[in-house]
Amino acid sequence: MITEFSITGMSCAACSKAVERAVGRVDGVEAAHVNLATERLRVRSENDISQSVIAAVERAGYGAAVAQSIKKQSAIDEEKKLREIAQKKRELIIAAIFTIPLFYISMGTMMGLPSPVTSDTPKLFALVQLALLMPVIIAGRGFYTRGISALVRLHPNMDSLIAVGTIASMAYSLYSVWRIFNGDMHGVHELYFESIGTIITLVMLGKYFEARAKGKTGDALKALINLAPDEASVIDKSGVERRVRIEELLPGDVVIVRPGENMPVDGTIVSGATSVDESMLTGESMPIDKLEGDSVTGGSLNISSAITVKAVHVGDDTMLSGMIRLVSEAQGAKLPIERLADKISGVFIPIVGAIAIVSGAIWLIVGEPLSMALRAFVSVLVIACPCALGLATPTAIMVGIGRGAKLGILVKDAEALETTCKVRKIALDKTGTLTKGKPAVTDVLAYTLDEDELTALFASGERLTEHPLGKAITAYAEGKGLELSKPSSFEALPGRGARATVDGKTLYMGNMALMEESGAETNENIGADAERIASQGKTPMLISCDGEIAGLIAVADEIKPEAPKAVKRVKGMGIGVTLITGDNKNTAAAIGAIAGITDIMSGVLPAQKAERIKEMQADGSLVAMAGDGINDAVALAQADVGFSFNDGTDAAIAGASIVLMRNDLGGIPDAILLSRATMRTIKQNLFWAFAYNCIGIPIAAGLLHVFGGPLLNPMIAALAMSFSSVTVLLNALRLRVKKIK
Repeated sequence: MITEFSITGMSCAACSKAVERAVGRVDGVEAAHVNLATERLRVRSENDISQSVIAAVERAGYGAAVAQSIKKQSAIDEEKKLREIAQKKRELIIAAIFTIPLFYISMGTMMGLPSPVTSDTPKLFALVQLALLMPVIIAGRGFYTRGISALVRLHPNMDSLIAVGTIASMAYSLYSVWRIFNGDMHGVHELYFESIGTIITLVMLGKYFEARAKGKTGDALKALINLAPDEASVIDKSGVERRVRIEELLPGDVVIVRPGENMPVDGTIVSGATSVDESMLTGESMPIDKLEGDSVTGGSLNISSAITVKAVHVGDDTMLSGMIRLVSEAQGAKLPIERLADKISGVFIPIVGAIAIVSGAIWLIVGEPLSMALRAFVSVLVIACPCALGLATPTAIMVGIGRGAKLGILVKDAEALETTCKVRKIALDKTGTLTKGKPAVTDVLAYTLDEDELTALFASGERLTEHPLGKAITAYAEGKGLELSKPSSFEALPGRGARATVDGKTLYMGNMALMEESGAETNENIGADAERIASQGKTPMLISCDGEIAGLIAVADEIKPEAPKAVKRVKGMGIGVTLITGDNKNTAAAIGAIAGITDIMSGVLPAQKAERIKEMQADGSLVAMAGDGINDAVALAQADVGFSFNDGTDAAIAGASIVLMRNDLGGIPDAILLSRATMRTIKQNLFWAFAYNCIGIPIAAGLLHVFGGPLLNPMIAALAMSFSSVTVLLNALRLRVKKIK
């Protein structure tokens, strides 16, 4: 079973690693994963061990609670984030109010500015600075409580670096105060109170902006959650309308949905007609007309008229709830690239501590004063915070998957987000994927009757059929508004067609073999028409009336209108496209020609599709598969990335890692572009996080000073550290508005 927990008190990647280690040691835990960006812990276990997990997290120095239902937990998390941001803002304001005069008094005289207190009165100068620093330390006390606690448990984090660095500066500054009060006035030049205050304030400023930016990474998921209304208008058995909580609805309930309201359930319209906006679910921008008998999806917006809907799926069983659940799980998953960053973060802080100590010691050994060694020690600790490293991947995953949901691309498995951009081949099923999935009339060739008469006669003869091709002809005639007669007799002839009597006329409807069997007169022209139609991948249906062939109607599973453009876009990305179908060679070739596919595998049995995918993978290429049928499920699972459609079978959707909500092949190139954009963002984030530390740490240790340059001021180090985390978050947030198509 999977249990999700809400975690509090984490500040960086080292914190999330510490929580994972603590929970991983609990008996019964099979796997534990913390997402720093969402502050969520997911635990896999055979039994419910929630209390043991919570106790382990608390022993590690953090807070934990079992997550509520998605909507409730979202409200709890939102309220918690708002409180956290408000608290950070209050503490930042307090720190800034006292840091500004502290900085002015300390540095003002050096810059020739007037100051009420100067180094000419050393004791007062030192005591005023110390007094101004105390409120700043109180406002930033979280750095010390969290940092020292983590250090004691031998799992140091970012707060530990800040705490150790500022405590070292504080100790040296207090020693300088003692020197001043003992007559050594040189101590007035070795006070670091303003550095401590400025470091704490700048880090708090960075944390405040970081908290605000992190709140935006889950906006797409929050938008999905908010689509579900809190209440619905139900018509009870006595016909009385009453308002009930959404949690109280049951399948079979009849609800009224008025214009401007979101659908509270997945259901069927029992009365009324309207237009529905499904854009947040499918990415389709145009409203869709809905009539009596049509299905509606929970969360979609009723635009024009009031309708009554009979509930089919309610609560957590609705499509919207399924989307929310999948998006939430995918956003919380770890990619292989993030696991690498986690490993580095796990050893990063101890290494940084060692570098800080060694750099300080070296400056002392070469004869530099203790103040300079301390400055290098503090700068290394402050600038090396791994926050940016810990946020680089999860924030981009959250925003990328959320952006996909808004585009109608539901990423069920976060790893698919990393894999999709590496796909070099894609296999497409034909029926329901490249084509619409149901037969339709494409050609009508009338020989002895006019076109409408032929169509009406053919449709009348097929009115009692259960065969899809016959039903397609009947639907075509009804769609044209033609008047149909009821057959007085009907007999299905398996493998050949059907025989019927309509208005006293004997009709044979089916293939050429049936025409010859019935004794109907044929000629070369009719045979040529049938062969030509068949060569185009269509099924020719002939009809004879009282022994004379009256005409031919062609039926085919038409290609989706967007398919050729989608195939062209995929090919333009350097990805090979293959058509895999169980249909015959002629039909497959005809569909492939229209779609622009030359690599075609026809006559492939359902059990063989997975083998074909394996063959495509044999050269090491990553292969994607798109299909919508039960017979595609194994192939979808075999492929490195599986695409299915929202109207596909449950087996196909279960086997796919990406579901296209708008049933449009154009979602495949969109998903590839989304994957590329997300991975590019992750790599940019990781590059800047690593590059920042690789450049910053040597400078902080004093590398430039060796060649006559300046020694990095700890205050500048604090500003740079905060800036790096905010930069990573802002870069991830660019995905929300990045052009995908």
